[in-house]
Amino acid sequence: MTQELPVERIMNTGLLTCAPETPLCEAAARMAERRFSAMLVVRAGQPVGIWTEHDSLFVDFAHPEQVERPIEAVMSHPVVTIHRSTPVGEAALRFSTGQRRHLLVVDDDGGPLGLLSQTDMALNQGLEPYLRLREVGGAMRKRPLLLSGELSLGEAAQRMRRSGCDAAVVTCRDGELGILTERDLVRFVARHPGATAAGELASRPLLTVGVDEALIHARDLLIDRRVRHLGVLDGAGEVVGLLGFQELLAGAEHLYLEDLREALEQRDQALAQSRRNLQLAERVIDSSLEGIIITDARTRIEFVNPAFTHLTGYSLEEATGRTPAMLSSGRHGPDFYQRMWQALQEHGYWRGEVWNRRKNGQLYLELLTITAIRDDQGEISNYAALFSDITNIRENEEQVRRLAYYDPLTRMPNRRLLEDRLELAIRHARRHRQRLAVIFLDLDHFKQVNDALGHAVGDELLLKVSQRLRGQLREDDTLARQGGDEFIVLLNEVEEVEEVTRVARRLVESVSSPFEIGGQVFRVGCSLGISLYPDDGDRVETLVRQADSAMYRAKQEGRNTYRLFRAEMHREDRGRLELETALRNTAETGEGLGVHYQPLIDRDSGEVQGAEALLRWHHPTLGHVSPGDFIPLAERSGLILPLGERLMHLVAAQLRDWLAAGLAPPRVAVNLSARQFWQSDLVAQMRGLYATYALPPGQLGVELTESILLDKQQEAIHTLTGLRELGCRIAIDDFGTGYSSLSYLQELPVTTLKIDRSFIQKLGESRGSSAIVAAVTGLAKELGLRVVAEGVETEAQLQALSRYHVNLIQGYLTGRPVEATTFAERYLLRAGTSS
Repeated sequence: MTQELPVERIMNTGLLTCAPETPLCEAAARMAERRFSAMLVVRAGQPVGIWTEHDSLFVDFAHPEQVERPIEAVMSHPVVTIHRSTPVGEAALRFSTGQRRHLLVVDDDGGPLGLLSQTDMALNQGLEPYLRLREVGGAMRKRPLLLSGELSLGEAAQRMRRSGCDAAVVTCRDGELGILTERDLVRFVARHPGATAAGELASRPLLTVGVDEALIHARDLLIDRRVRHLGVLDGAGEVVGLLGFQELLAGAEHLYLEDLREALEQRDQALAQSRRNLQLAERVIDSSLEGIIITDARTRIEFVNPAFTHLTGYSLEEATGRTPAMLSSGRHGPDFYQRMWQALQEHGYWRGEVWNRRKNGQLYLELLTITAIRDDQGEISNYAALFSDITNIRENEEQVRRLAYYDPLTRMPNRRLLEDRLELAIRHARRHRQRLAVIFLDLDHFKQVNDALGHAVGDELLLKVSQRLRGQLREDDTLARQGGDEFIVLLNEVEEVEEVTRVARRLVESVSSPFEIGGQVFRVGCSLGISLYPDDGDRVETLVRQADSAMYRAKQEGRNTYRLFRAEMHREDRGRLELETALRNTAETGEGLGVHYQPLIDRDSGEVQGAEALLRWHHPTLGHVSPGDFIPLAERSGLILPLGERLMHLVAAQLRDWLAAGLAPPRVAVNLSARQFWQSDLVAQMRGLYATYALPPGQLGVELTESILLDKQQEAIHTLTGLRELGCRIAIDDFGTGYSSLSYLQELPVTTLKIDRSFIQKLGESRGSSAIVAAVTGLAKELGLRVVAEGVETEAQLQALSRYHVNLIQGYLTGRPVEATTFAERYLLRAGTSS
């Protein structure tokens, strides 16, 4: 029975010792560091006294010199001892009758083996049945000592000593409750805090338990949180008591007395009852729902119960003679089992969770307890293992975790998980100086759907909405359900506000499409609010609140749209959206698009040797829109392809008209973006233009920036070769401004280099610019390439270019971009007049 367990099985084998002359503060420091509750004072190898946490109540904290006294001046002596074979029930009576908190466990010769404390008794005495049946209110200390936080440490210790309390509740200045215990006083002996008030020294917060809860829950809480006292709260949340290990043990004293009486009676009847007890034990083992294994000292299985067979699939015959390694799952490494057996050898038991494998190969998680059984000589004769399958318990815990962090309807993150992710995203964005966005989304008229079609349809609608929203986001974005018909989106690593507004428009469009549920087709809209980090805030609650505020403004201003939190940013976004909408309409109709032509003049003869076609846009309400505004917008929105195609048709048609009028137009080049150039049918498009507009070979050419070609030189060769076969001249624009790779100039069939205007405008002022122009023109001359100087605006620049191999001049000095009619009047001659 449990009460026959000897104290040596539950004692603390670690002994903390010191010499009698050791200063009290030094001894207390060692106790605090090792978290020991007592210090054994030893002289010549023999214990002469003991100083415990309870003795700290008798230290005069008002006089700091007291903590410097030798420990022999304040220790308790003689030391009360107990033999190692004493049953734990008898030890409990010794604690109760002797008013002691520590007993020194000795061997047959009186030598010290370890210390036994009331805490050890409460932890290891087998009180679970008692603790499960009793409530906290029946065992607690009903009148806890309540101290003001203004008291000095010395006054607090004095009141604890007078009231016989090992702990006191402290009311701190801010109204929060803390606790001051004997263990705290030991730390204060180690490092005297001076005149510090008790409220500043108390441990906070005070851990609490309900007055109606079971004692087993309180015991587990004490163990898990590694504390010795809990405040007890009544139904109104007021502290009405204190509960510690001493109360747990004191409440069970009558059990020990009864157990002792029964043990004496059973000892007298042992011979008569042995067979019946054995049969009873066998029946208990056989009927146990927990698996039981008994092995010999070499871990060979000797016995398993029916529950073992039910849990693992192995019968007694299959298991006998084998080792428990037959259940190994392979999930635990050698270090795991090495620590397990080391604990068995040192402490005689091990308890933990292990992944094992059933006979059919299925993995399961078990809670396993192994105990080493020793013979009369103290040698291990057997091992007994008790285990239960806790796989479902862990799965249930995971389900509880999911319910805490995920919305049960949509299975999406809830607000709690979103806030955790948003907090992490803010830290990441702060470290990397990035932006992020929060979008607050609320469905429009969702209540009408619920009222008209029922909550089941409403739930189905929320599921479909969440699926559509998820489909519009990146993989690392977070979509969470706030509750009801509200959703929150977290967008990470945002570079431009325009990225967020594009996502917002996609979300609005996806929700606005019709839904069909249960044969009913209907539409709902949504209103969105957007806040940005760090523009609108740098805290989770601030960003969510600002996005919510912007969402309500979207509802007030028409619904089924979005608003940015900051009005000025929203105005900028609305302007960009208006410009993009107008550009999209223009790309579809071509209205307002025109072409200006800028001549390329031969430096030596002054004749027109070519022209660059430049797209211009005039909108009926926006007026003339700068290419610096609409070209980047076209690139970002994907409109550059239809606009580029319209430009090429406009230029080809104009060349055809000039030729039909008997004029001799020069070769004209159009600029190609990266998207245009990497179209698989670019050469076919150009061939079609030549055929449709009956253009002479080479009449229409292209200009590319060098960045388009650098990363994919081999892929570009095929396209460039096809263009050259049509006679097209190929110019590299803005040469020298990127990471120029000179090797591609000899590998790719380019014909012309255009030196960027930034180098031309600094000629004569910067040695660097002069060196670059000299290097580029010298290289071009060796490779047989034409060179165009862009952005020539002054005679001084033109004069400076005379020193270099430059063929053509382009800039305001020789001709500004003009409409086709003006270009023809100024620069074009009749065919046959001049080349």
